[in-house]
Amino acid sequence: MDKIQKIKGFADLLPADAQVFDRLEDAARRVFGSYGYRQSRLPILERTELFSRSIGEETDVVQKEMYTFQDRKGRSLTMRPEATAGMVRAYLENGLHAQEELTKLYTYGPMFRYERPQKGRMRQFHQLDVEAFGSPSPLLDAEMLFMLADFLGEIGITGLSFELNSLGCPDCRPGYNEALNEYFRGFDAGQLCEDCMRRKLTNPLRVLDCKVPGCKELTRTAPSIADHQCPACKAHFDAVLEVVDAGGLPYTLNPRLVRGLDYYVRTTFEVTSDMIGAQSAVAGGGRYDGLVRNLGGPDLPGVGFACGMERLALLMGAQDAPAPDFHLVAMGAAAVAQGVLLARELRGAGLSGESALAERSMKSQMRQAAKSRARFCLILGEAEAASGQVQVKDMQTGEQRTLARNDVAQALRP
Repeated sequence: MDKIQKIKGFADLLPADAQVFDRLEDAARRVFGSYGYRQSRLPILERTELFSRSIGEETDVVQKEMYTFQDRKGRSLTMRPEATAGMVRAYLENGLHAQEELTKLYTYGPMFRYERPQKGRMRQFHQLDVEAFGSPSPLLDAEMLFMLADFLGEIGITGLSFELNSLGCPDCRPGYNEALNEYFRGFDAGQLCEDCMRRKLTNPLRVLDCKVPGCKELTRTAPSIADHQCPACKAHFDAVLEVVDAGGLPYTLNPRLVRGLDYYVRTTFEVTSDMIGAQSAVAGGGRYDGLVRNLGGPDLPGVGFACGMERLALLMGAQDAPAPDFHLVAMGAAAVAQGVLLARELRGAGLSGESALAERSMKSQMRQAAKSRARFCLILGEAEAASGQVQVKDMQTGEQRTLARNDVAQALRP
């Protein structure tokens, strides 16, 4: 029979990759926790309406990329393409908005988008997602940027670029959309891609997010949102930049940065790297002050960001797993059985290691002990099993001594 292969665009996270993800998750718990954020775990499946109402009907995500299907009762369900909408739903459905003035949450897990698989982006990908609900303060925007920078520093990634922009608000966005309409009106189907010909009529801001080279080139001279912001939006963004400058976080202003989701307003940002090919963004986010209301809640502001875990893993690189404390070699059936029990005792004492599970030659077991990178090799033969002793070999110095079984744990501790 033919072997069953994994689905295109999906990847197996084998031990080396999973270990990098563990490091990311550990760093997230430390850094996000230090800022007062609490972890949540949310469903992978949501009602399709959640994403169409939040992300936007004209976005590529909703138009082309979502994994959507009907269940047996005819309900349209979608495997989450991003986490923010689900976090807002959980925030409202569980009444968190009524319990506290400012809610700080984070989560991580798999997301799904049907797009061309490439380096750093698969159809199932993983994100770290951070959200804060309830405060309109520009100081929260700046704190988000500081927290993201601290997290990236914690995992040892350098050489990244922070790009910032402000997208205005519902009061000043219509004037900017009209300016974009006027600009794009002069371009025909030979100059804009088919999608952007539609977008320029329905949501011209989305043209700025197009990845088609010809469209990207035309947007370089498009009107800037900075020239159309209302005084309140300008004051908000100026306040963000003032705090970020005072905190010493380097950044560049990018007036073409609009992100791929319609719910963003005011502050938006991306972190990019030139080390992972075309998919250069490793993190991004911004403010979404109307999203909670659009999903049926009160008019409460929000701000957040997400990090692509696969992309961060590419930049971090693989590292060897921590070496175990011991590898136990056993000769003879009685010694093998006693070795399993001794290994359990040592693990209970806070040590790590493996034990022989079947009779094999001494040579092959010693070879396996060396391969394990364990600091100590424990040798248990029939004589040792009968006398309650263990030979302990230091794999770094070659020193070997015989100890009573009860003394082994203490001898192995640093």
